Amino acid sequence: MCSNENNAVFQSTSSDSAFILELKTRRPPSLEGRPGCESWSVDFSPDGAWFAWSMGHGIVWVVAWPLDSEDGGLLVRESQNGETDREDKSFSCGHPVWGLAFGPRPPKSAAAAAHSGNTQLKGKRLLLATGLENGMIKIWNVLTGDAVYDLHGHEGVVRDLVFPQNGTLTLVSSSRDKTLIIWDLTQEGKKVQVLSGHKDWISSCCISSDCSMIASVGRFDRMVCLWSLRSYTFIRNLTGGTHKTFYLLASCDFSPDGAMLATAAFSGSTWWIDLWDPYTAEKLTTLVDYCEIYGQNQISAIQFSPDGLHLAIVTEDRALQIWEPGKKGMVMQTKVDQASNGLCCNFHPQGGVVATGTRDGHVRFWRAPRTVPSLCHLCRSILRHSVSTHQMEPLPLPKRILEYLTYRNIPTRLKTESSSDEEEWER
Repeated sequence: MCSNENNAVFQSTSSDSAFILELKTRRPPSLEGRPGCESWSVDFSPDGAWFAWSMGHGIVWVVAWPLDSEDGGLLVRESQNGETDREDKSFSCGHPVWGLAFGPRPPKSAAAAAHSGNTQLKGKRLLLATGLENGMIKIWNVLTGDAVYDLHGHEGVVRDLVFPQNGTLTLVSSSRDKTLIIWDLTQEGKKVQVLSGHKDWISSCCISSDCSMIASVGRFDRMVCLWSLRSYTFIRNLTGGTHKTFYLLASCDFSPDGAMLATAAFSGSTWWIDLWDPYTAEKLTTLVDYCEIYGQNQISAIQFSPDGLHLAIVTEDRALQIWEPGKKGMVMQTKVDQASNGLCCNFHPQGGVVATGTRDGHVRFWRAPRTVPSLCHLCRSILRHSVSTHQMEPLPLPKRILEYLTYRNIPTRLKTESSSDEEEWER
């Protein structure tokens, strides 16, 4: 069921200079802080004109972007196809919402758009997929507010949803039932394939920019799995030595050029991010953060910026940190706050803004660094989007250039500036 009732209030006070504003959920005081309030997932539409978040208790709120915090209203803009229906929309899903995703995601090139050949996309129907606690996936038409499909197939919490960036109506879902499912929304949500191999809950999944691979991470089985989106088969499990006997995997994301895969994990007082080459299964580098307070350093989510220059990080002790891969320390971080309660993050498609969802059901927006990419970075991004590491290595290039193009020019181990030197880390 869709409603236009306003379910949130704006708040723009914070001592952090990067803070823009916060959307706070309106709910009875008796529900505050109780299970079910969490904002497990946030997402911007592909064109950046809409923002959605799971605001707890089975409700997803969708608002027009950008927001106007000065008068508590919205900046009403005419959409590209002339439509002016820019009112807030509230979708009642009936069960707690753990994952959501806008789709379809348009291809990056005209050639890819022609190859997709999807006539159903010509109506420019924007969909929102919502993954529920009972294993169901509900598909909504954003502009009309109508429920389009109910997808049945998972037997546990649907933790993550993602559309490939090729303009097709393919949807990939991951669940606590240890499986991923590939759906075809052009055939009324037909189940195309079930991918099995994880031994426990799947925390997160993502799709490479060339739409050839799916990556998934298991929270308790500590597996980083790569799957072929073309043949629907298992490719490999990424493994690397660590002295940690027990740790949990939290999140994963491909870089925009598809040449790196970032995975996030934590154990006790330490969290770390591994950067992998998905083609060779080689670990490129590890960023480590150590906290002196045991159990107070959980990492929740990571995401690459649209230009691939930065990685957003949500942890238990800071609402947001932004790292430039290969560098020591952060280019931006919020103040230490053990009550930040961060769960998820998402960059605006044009960059400059990051949204974070919290355990109390609120959403905060932060200014992200804007950096003009170097010519070298732009050339590498374009090249690596279509050329794998195996294709790069035989090329007659100087060693230094080849190392740059394959991301072998970054240190193999890095620590955040706040990390203790006493922590031993053998990888």
